[in-house]
Amino acid sequence: MTGSGVNGMISMEGGRVEESIGELRRTFRSGKTRSAAWRKAQLKALLQLIRDNEDKIFEALKHDLGKNPVESYRDELGVVEKSVKYSLSHVDEWMAPKKSSMPLIFFPARGQVLPEPLGLVLIFSSWNFPISLALDPVIGAISAGNSVVLKPSEQAPACSSFLANTIPLYLDSKAIKVIEGGAEISQQLLQQKWDKIFFTGSPSVARIVMSAAVKHLTPVTVELGGKCPTIFDYLSSPSDTEVAVKRVVGGKWGPCNGQACIGVDYVLVEEKFAFHLIEMLKKTIKKFYGENPKQLKDISRIVNKHHFQRLRNLLEEPLVAASIVHGGLIDEEKLFIEPTILLDPPLDAEIMTEEIFGPLLPIITLKNIEESIEFINSRPKPLALYAFTKDEAFKRRILSETSSGSVTFNDIMIQVLYSMPFFSVNYLQRNPKNKNKNKNSFNCMIAFAVSLRHIALWRCGTERVWEVSWEILI
Repeated sequence: MTGSGVNGMISMEGGRVEESIGELRRTFRSGKTRSAAWRKAQLKALLQLIRDNEDKIFEALKHDLGKNPVESYRDELGVVEKSVKYSLSHVDEWMAPKKSSMPLIFFPARGQVLPEPLGLVLIFSSWNFPISLALDPVIGAISAGNSVVLKPSEQAPACSSFLANTIPLYLDSKAIKVIEGGAEISQQLLQQKWDKIFFTGSPSVARIVMSAAVKHLTPVTVELGGKCPTIFDYLSSPSDTEVAVKRVVGGKWGPCNGQACIGVDYVLVEEKFAFHLIEMLKKTIKKFYGENPKQLKDISRIVNKHHFQRLRNLLEEPLVAASIVHGGLIDEEKLFIEPTILLDPPLDAEIMTEEIFGPLLPIITLKNIEESIEFINSRPKPLALYAFTKDEAFKRRILSETSSGSVTFNDIMIQVLYSMPFFSVNYLQRNPKNKNKNKNSFNCMIAFAVSLRHIALWRCGTERVWEVSWEILI
């Protein structure tokens, strides 16, 4: 970006970062963002932004990631639209004071819990879902009554530019701003004092964010990735094994061609069934993507040359390359890597020690499917764990003997629902898309409204004394 932006779009070369942040703080301190009317007006404007600019969003997603309109609506626009509608219908409920019980000894005192916005929040979004992972946290921040700075990922430049140019036309630019830029800009932002930082991205960058936040004791929520295993109990899988295989293929290559934090990273199966599973996977891939997926417009591309080269390096390790049983075609010019299946690559190879985040699927064979529990437990706790089995005893063992952010049986990714929380057991995780209906699980809002003021009203004759205490809920 060069020159000065319009309204809420800021150019770093103009030296306006601190000035703009000061404006956002003044807006918050004025109380403007706290009202239900302001919150609802911004949410409605954001919904209008999505509806007015659907074609532009599709175009930006196609440019950055090669996403087709169906995938773009399913994983991006549709997610944001549902999130806005859900928030609009719950803002009043989220803002309302909640009764808090008091010990009988303090009768007739009354207790209340009042949700309170944190103030000025900084949101770093990721490139793999550059619209939904940017706007979903913004929806949460607005719903909770905060001022917001959104820093979109520079690795999805068309989507970043769209957000920077369009958001100021719809939302309150004195309370919500978009700042574009690379690592240098991110460092400038991290030097500022924030009331909350919300980060989606890689563990390496998350460490930088959290190190900077410590200097100001700023609370941070991060969404990171990990290696998400799928246990395929072939002998006891659902009666329609074909459906199960379709779900594995859809869960691996459907969302951004494997570039998703909760996508399938590898599959565990008994060695005697591995051949049958691989043949069914090949058949389903061809059915979904044709004999030459490279020519298909309905499969996403790798985001950039850096990540393309990273994935190529994974495949070019000699022992890994020797384990390829399907696919392996790459096209650097088009940033395309064919859906690729590998059988028993070395467990100490990088493809099995680091998150793949791409269209490569290792199949790991075991003597007995129950060994999968020990296999998973010997590695870092996954963000998501999937298991295809009808064995109820095995299901109970998976639930009781493994630890992961979520466990899903006989399907892939359906845990990303409004009625289910979305967490990790390794890192503090956000919950912008999934809002439990019970009062303690509005993570989208609570992530930004974590300071709750407890007010106890004591009655002493005609005299009233207000006692205020604070709780910080992370």
